[in-house]
Amino acid sequence: MRRLLVSFDASSRDRQAIERALGSLAEVRYLADAPSEDRMGALRSAQVLLSWNPARELEAEEMAALGNAEFMELLSAGVDHLPFGSLPSRMDIAGNVGGYAEPMAEHVMALLLALAKDLRGGHRKLAAGDFDQKSANRRVAGLTAVIVGYGGIGRATARLLKAFGMRVEAINRSAEGDECADRVGTLRDLDEMLPRADVLVIALPLTSETRSLIGSRELELMKPDAILINVARGDIVVERDLYEHLQSHPRFLAGIDAWWKEPIRHGSFSVDYPFLELDNLLGSPHNSGIVPGAMDEALRMALESLRRFLSGEPVRGLIRREEYSPD
Repeated sequence: MRRLLVSFDASSRDRQAIERALGSLAEVRYLADAPSEDRMGALRSAQVLLSWNPARELEAEEMAALGNAEFMELLSAGVDHLPFGSLPSRMDIAGNVGGYAEPMAEHVMALLLALAKDLRGGHRKLAAGDFDQKSANRRVAGLTAVIVGYGGIGRATARLLKAFGMRVEAINRSAEGDECADRVGTLRDLDEMLPRADVLVIALPLTSETRSLIGSRELELMKPDAILINVARGDIVVERDLYEHLQSHPRFLAGIDAWWKEPIRHGSFSVDYPFLELDNLLGSPHNSGIVPGAMDEALRMALESLRRFLSGEPVRGLIRREEYSPD
């Protein structure tokens, strides 16, 4: 049996789920249970890890002690926060692909509909005593959405967009789609797709290739009344360029769930430009995947990935370290 170490402080409910799923396949230990003098020993003996955020759970010297570890499964879907330079190079790492896809897809639709229907503007008018029944809102049926990042989140979003009668074009690494995608390409096709996008959904990982993917040039390729929704990572979009585009194109709308500086990754929330003063932006605090039961489902999917690894089956979500900038 391989030795599996859980590096986050798992609740009793989480532990029960872990034991049920993996107890027959691995010797499960919990770092939180190890006395301080035994932590290094537990880390040195670990062959497999289940982690949430290693940078917060482990000190630098503790990460260096993971020399026997073959595989790390993360509860988080994104991996851009990992201190790759501190983790053993021989260890494979998998993100929890699709772990939060369904609620995040709902959030995309909420932002899209709220922006297209100008629900915030209509509410403000009512509050001011203006019963503006003549101003038309926008119908989403028949619009074209371009989803950049057609993995778990992108595919879940596409299913909802299609239910609203929208056309879906998608971009991923393989150019392989499903029945919901009317067209699929790769990032090489982005410039061609952007002018057709009534809605641009950003749902891909932050890597060296995707950092600053959407800047002023790409925004200028889009329709003046397009809607941009980002539920991935803030740094995929150039902050200044988006702000200036929203300022100069008042009919262009943006729904932002993923920001450039956030508490978990940066210690606090801040923006370099007054986005929240703009009438054509609607924001949320990166909580698109936070719904009741979300953590249970994410753990279930992570445990299934670990089960596959421990059983010698192919694992989803394996990352390529070379795609990420050195920390």
